Amino acid sequence: MVRTSPFHWDEEVRPGLRVAFTSSGAGNLALHVGDDAAAVRGNRARLATSMGIGTGTLRFMSQTHSDRVVVLPGGGPDDVPAGGAPDADGLISPDGHAPLAVLVADCVPVVLADAAVEDGGTGATAVVHAGRAGVSNGIVRRAVELLRSQGATDLTAWVGPAVCGSCYEVPEEMMHGLAALVPEAESRTRTGAPALDLPAAVRAQLGHGGVDVAPTPYAAWCTLEHPGLYSHRRAPGAGRIAGLVWRT
Repeated sequence: MVRTSPFHWDEEVRPGLRVAFTSSGAGNLALHVGDDAAAVRGNRARLATSMGIGTGTLRFMSQTHSDRVVVLPGGGPDDVPAGGAPDADGLISPDGHAPLAVLVADCVPVVLADAAVEDGGTGATAVVHAGRAGVSNGIVRRAVELLRSQGATDLTAWVGPAVCGSCYEVPEEMMHGLAALVPEAESRTRTGAPALDLPAAVRAQLGHGGVDVAPTPYAAWCTLEHPGLYSHRRAPGAGRIAGLVWRT
């Protein structure tokens, strides 16, 4: 099989700090969708090589649409324990030394970073998985509050590919229920059916939390509409893309 670039969008957002969102060219990166585990680990190893980090150092979560945010131990990369992925939908590296990943296939991947230590910040980084449940339970807010409780003062967010508000059709009652919590979530499909705009809802929650949302050209494309991205609605179980943050 001919592979394209593993990255849908990849940029050095600050000196020595990179944020990226993968494409299907990286292969399926999730162990929970029925794919061969060895193949998934191979995809992860190739991705690590493309990122320029050590194989096995990229930290994943076991995502369950919870409101749980886990903080990794501080210190350098060697201080982060190896092992299984924590049960969480938000993951924080207090000093930004641990490379982080969040997996999605229609839900919203969010990357967060505080200013660097030399600029008066903590250097902390985080990733968040925000689907309909995550928007409802405030997973983004919890991650931001936890980062701030640890000293972060100058947070920036990068929002990646997710299903758009013109494609995510839902029952009318569901739309109004979430819009009652986050008005920006209310949307309509191109045919006028009720829908949810999760990216707009997440951006609104970040804005309400005082977090600057950086532009991510091409990264906000709709997963359902773009054939180079995985979409659970288009092809359940096909795979997951990743939102990534790491230091070079």
